[in-house]
Amino acid sequence: MRRGKTHQERDSSAGGKRAAMPAHESVALTLNDEAADYDDGSAASPGAQPTSPDLASTDLAFGLQTLRDGVKTLSSSPGVYRMLDRKGDPIYVGKARNLRRRVTNYTQLDRLPNRLRRMVAETKGLEIVVTNSEVEALLLESNLIKRFQPRYNVLLRDDKSFPYILLTADHDFAQVTKHRGAHRRKGDYFGPFASAKSVNRTVTALEKAFLLRSCSDSVFENRTRPCLLYQIKRCSAPCVGKIDQAGYDALVDEAKGFLFGESRRIQDELAVSMQEAAENLQFERAAMLRDRLRALSAVQAHQDVNLQGEIEDADVIAAHSSGGQICVQVFFYRAGRNYGNRAYFPRHDRSDEIADVLGSFIGQFYADKPIPKLVLVSHDPVELALLGEALTTKAERKVQILRPQRGVKRDVMANAVRNAREALERRQAESSTQRKLLDGVADAFGLAGPPERIEVYDNSHIQGANAVGAMVVAGPEGFVKNSYRKFNIKSDTAPGDDYAMMREVFHRRFSRALKEDPDRDQGQWPDLVLIDGGKGQLSAVVETLNELGIDDVPLVAIAKGPDRNAGREQFFLPDTAPFQMPERDPVLYYLQRLRDEVHRFAIGTHRAKRSAAIKKNPLDDVPGIGPRRKKALLMHFGSARSVSRASVADLLGVEGISETVAQKIYDHFHQE
Repeated sequence: MRRGKTHQERDSSAGGKRAAMPAHESVALTLNDEAADYDDGSAASPGAQPTSPDLASTDLAFGLQTLRDGVKTLSSSPGVYRMLDRKGDPIYVGKARNLRRRVTNYTQLDRLPNRLRRMVAETKGLEIVVTNSEVEALLLESNLIKRFQPRYNVLLRDDKSFPYILLTADHDFAQVTKHRGAHRRKGDYFGPFASAKSVNRTVTALEKAFLLRSCSDSVFENRTRPCLLYQIKRCSAPCVGKIDQAGYDALVDEAKGFLFGESRRIQDELAVSMQEAAENLQFERAAMLRDRLRALSAVQAHQDVNLQGEIEDADVIAAHSSGGQICVQVFFYRAGRNYGNRAYFPRHDRSDEIADVLGSFIGQFYADKPIPKLVLVSHDPVELALLGEALTTKAERKVQILRPQRGVKRDVMANAVRNAREALERRQAESSTQRKLLDGVADAFGLAGPPERIEVYDNSHIQGANAVGAMVVAGPEGFVKNSYRKFNIKSDTAPGDDYAMMREVFHRRFSRALKEDPDRDQGQWPDLVLIDGGKGQLSAVVETLNELGIDDVPLVAIAKGPDRNAGREQFFLPDTAPFQMPERDPVLYYLQRLRDEVHRFAIGTHRAKRSAAIKKNPLDDVPGIGPRRKKALLMHFGSARSVSRASVADLLGVEGISETVAQKIYDHFHQE
């Protein structure tokens, strides 16, 4: 399902990135008011593959005329075109070497398959961006597809960033740590790793092998004695002077050498040093070097598949197709070592070939990720040369895209293809099971069909304090975590009033849905709502939705059984007697997982809010008090409580506090 910002919001966010593009000329071809209000009534359902041949002739004629009008003003320059629906949202983004020729192709209906005819019928506007070259057009196309997620494009659903190992360079004693996000901190970044687990394992091994600190700078500066990591031989304790600057720098250099692929040299040097220490009767030092050597060997043993010096840095991208679905496996190799892999299942039309999907995948994948020197592929993507040139331009160095034919590279690719095939088989098996469960949910609650979007709600608080509401979303492909929502309870409710909290959550959730998606065609409306609670919570929700004029959303409350025993849950529906499911019913297990997930999310959100409240300083709420003045006040008085008890004259004794500010502080803490 396609969700996200409104068109206006996305256009404003796109403006900054578009401005950063070199010398693009943007041309918007919009409709008049009558055309903009035209409702074709045939929009494809969100998330579905729009292949239906059932087209209204008026819609098709309207879309065709829109494209023909646009062609009249198009040049033969390279660029990117966006087809817009009646709401102004992009339904397709494409690039072209010759814009006029490419858009003209969409006006030749007899040559278009049904899917593209449907797209033309839904087109109510056209937006053009002229670029300097086809390479720029390809890069821009990838960025726009990733941002707007048009439903007629091949879509890479990738909402996770990759973790890295960071060796900091902004401190005398470098820290080794896991890092996500932008590379703003000064230091050396190693990765990407496919998962946080692999990063954590490698960081632990680096601590054992090179005795580098992993603590934060603030912890480092305030240590007075070695921590536990020193006691278990995972840190050299530079914080308390157990190792000098030169010795620690030598350890850092060894760690960098290992991460850059010089593991054999590092191991040989450690072995020589251990032998020398033993010959000089320095047995403690020899034992320490022996332990480091063992830890380093363990790191080597954890590598599943190494490229044996054939390649320094490479991404291996393999695809497998079956049953109209495609799985793309990406393996990361850095310094000849395997940094893990991740499977992707891009959304595409069933008729798309692997070469088409792979070309779109690579463009979108590297839109916001670092590009290695070598990309190995299982199939030649469409426009291979152009794609290689685009990656080279983006990386600002030579990037090769190769399909290996022999040797170690071919063996590595064969392993990646096998993983892609097995991942797709597992996904298809899980999808089949999931579909059966959703069919069972529909039968259990009398739904017209299996639900595509299930929303589950719960509250969490401690005697009314730090109250939050939580919503999780599930569908045919499992939990949709980028659709999870949390609600900070704003109303003044009695402590522990779950009913009032549930009313607020549902009022905010569905009043927003009415405002943003009144036609219910953007995938924001649930096919089933599950409530963690009993008859009382259900009645509160029904009352709230009735006030909003909503009476067609299926509601089910799940109440825990006697003694909170799993398997004895009661289900409440409006105007229906409560009932139970058989204890071993797979549908019951599935509903329990949904309830447990929303419970986990609600508790986690509550704990985060409670933790933030504990850390909050009373001075944060005083108007006109920024970080500098707050620090000065705390340094002068020692605590926020002492500040609250100070007189205006005492406050004036603090540097940077004027008479006006002092009066504001005093009034804040002495309100009647």
